Amino acid sequence: MIYTITINPALDYVLDVESLQTKDINKAQSDRIYYGGKGINVSVILSRLKVDNTALGFLAGFTGRHLEEMLKAEKIRTDFLYLDRGDTRINVKIRAQYELDINAPGPEINEKDIKSLLKKLGRVRDGDFIVLAGSAGTIKSDDIYERILEHLDGRDIKAVIDTTGNMLLRTLKYKPFLIKPNHHELGALFGVELDADDEMEKYAKELQKMGASNVLVSRGEKGAFLMDKNANTYRIDNFPGTVLNTTGCGDSMVAGFIAGYIERGDFAYALKLGTACANATAFSPSLARADEIKNIVNSNILTIR
Repeated sequence: MIYTITINPALDYVLDVESLQTKDINKAQSDRIYYGGKGINVSVILSRLKVDNTALGFLAGFTGRHLEEMLKAEKIRTDFLYLDRGDTRINVKIRAQYELDINAPGPEINEKDIKSLLKKLGRVRDGDFIVLAGSAGTIKSDDIYERILEHLDGRDIKAVIDTTGNMLLRTLKYKPFLIKPNHHELGALFGVELDADDEMEKYAKELQKMGASNVLVSRGEKGAFLMDKNANTYRIDNFPGTVLNTTGCGDSMVAGFIAGYIERGDFAYALKLGTACANATAFSPSLARADEIKNIVNSNILTIR
């Protein structure tokens, strides 16, 4: 089983505005609501790829109930903890002559809530995957993922970490199966700006020395780079297409990588499927559909170098 954890989910309210201005009322041509949160995005793509998983995390209020209803309508298995205060946040995304994103903080999460989550994770068994993705929301400390892995320590669990900074670094002593920084985040971990492939390799090796097994680096328009646990390197370019959306591309890559690894146990194929998922989402107004992913994978255009 795969468990995804989203500490601070969201509803994303997207408004299309012809030209954003500050001196008068702005009128939207269209609006739509999507579910959001990195772990939730991973669960959605996994489900569309027919990979069994359960979405965990915290929800609150009427917005939380609506988010869960949206997921269940797509037959996504959920088991969220409901907070007794606040509401799941609504993020506003304005698409005009430029993109304007306003992310809300979300409801307060306290120590009692964290202990409830750790108790729920008692179901995790040897051989399971656990995906820890995104920020800590309103949790003041940056040790939530470290505490989860400490709670699960001693079990044969494949942890996948997609977060930044100290939250990521604090998990490495538990030897996560996969970490997925983008190239900006990888550079920020070491106080450098990265671009060249040899630099990716250098700092990926440093993260492996610190405990990471496999390091997957998403590089935006330049594709992706993977260093596996045996220090083999893989590079892949993007599938050609028109980018409509960048939200959820990294999460889609994580989901595709896990699905590909489970399917074949092959890192090259996992990278290919992960990249196909990321590209399909980039070419879609929201998260990619299974047929869009399949078309890219079966095209034989994506090649590993």
